[in-house]
Amino acid sequence: MSSSPSRRSLRPGLVAGLLALALAVGACGGSPAAPSGPATSSGGAGAGQASPAPIKIGMNFELSGAVATFGVHARQAADLAIDQINQKGGVLGRKLQAVTLDNKSDNGESTNVAERLVSEGVVAVVGPVTTGDTLAAVQVVTQAQIPLVTPGATAVPVTVDTATGKVRDWIFRVCFIDPVQGTVGADFAYKQLHARSAVILEDSTNDYSKGLAAAFKQQFEKLGGKVVLEQGFTQADQDFRSILTTARTKNPDLIYVPAYYDKVGLIVRQARDLGITVPMMGGDGWDSPDLVKLAGAQALNNTYFTNHYSSQDPDPKVQAFVQAYKARYGDVPDALAALGYDAVMLVADAIQRAGSADPAKIREALAATTDFQGVTGKIALDAQHNPSKPVVLIEMKDGQQTFAGRFGAE
Repeated sequence: MSSSPSRRSLRPGLVAGLLALALAVGACGGSPAAPSGPATSSGGAGAGQASPAPIKIGMNFELSGAVATFGVHARQAADLAIDQINQKGGVLGRKLQAVTLDNKSDNGESTNVAERLVSEGVVAVVGPVTTGDTLAAVQVVTQAQIPLVTPGATAVPVTVDTATGKVRDWIFRVCFIDPVQGTVGADFAYKQLHARSAVILEDSTNDYSKGLAAAFKQQFEKLGGKVVLEQGFTQADQDFRSILTTARTKNPDLIYVPAYYDKVGLIVRQARDLGITVPMMGGDGWDSPDLVKLAGAQALNNTYFTNHYSSQDPDPKVQAFVQAYKARYGDVPDALAALGYDAVMLVADAIQRAGSADPAKIREALAATTDFQGVTGKIALDAQHNPSKPVVLIEMKDGQQTFAGRFGAE
């Protein structure tokens, strides 16, 4: 039995160098990620280079479908991270190579993608982004004994089988979990927005939405607030006027909508059309430029959501990443981009600490992570493979995200 890797993250100089390189690499430009479709790769060993062979990292992302902006932005940042690492000489003297496939925001396709990535010989998988798509890949990577790091799947069952209480040995994440952001959201609603009554509108077909709703309700009522209505909807719904009309009759101080941006945008716009002006709030699933397109900038005023980072955070690591991403892609990176970047950097960190590209040793190194310095905060993985990290609060003002504060662990 091999000994466990040291419980130290990649030496500070190398992590700092990779993050600092963002400005320099970003200034050199570069083309955007290739369109979704067949498997694509980046960061290869180069034409004619026989050895050493590149280390293949699988990318299982939502590049099309209902939440495509999540996967596209995570993938773009993942490619940026790999290019930066390779320009520094790679890891263990070998380049990283991304093998990227589109799960089409579909659970069944996510399973298929996981199987294809395993057959490609990847040593680790980054993604999927959402809870459902990640859970759909769990059995495949577990049977293949390939570690998976999800950038954005926040539901508790992603890393722990809630039926048995057993930790999923091969599954990790760089995002906080739903109880964390639900608690912070409820604290903000009660203490900062002075809400004493709330309506919760949740996607009853989505584990992420249900978990976040439960966490918010528990903390809000613990503080002394009252949830006066809980109303469910489905992923197929497009017209929310009926449930919003019911919500209006309860005269709440706040409406909490823990759902993905494709539904949130419609709900916010329709709420404002009905004359509902109270604050509305949600979780990280709101973070997409398409939210403004769906809801409208004015409708989003007086709305808030918990998130993993803000591009306005003055932290030098954050600003280096923002500038590199903007230089390469022409856009300000959202939270899923930051998380995709951190996920790749964490995998590279684990390979370096393991001293090997063997999946089992990478898994051991991931589990031993205690002080990885990421763009979204300092990451220490607990026994359930969840990071202890701060939560950021975002306020929407005239269609723009505004950094409202950082809460929780550092």
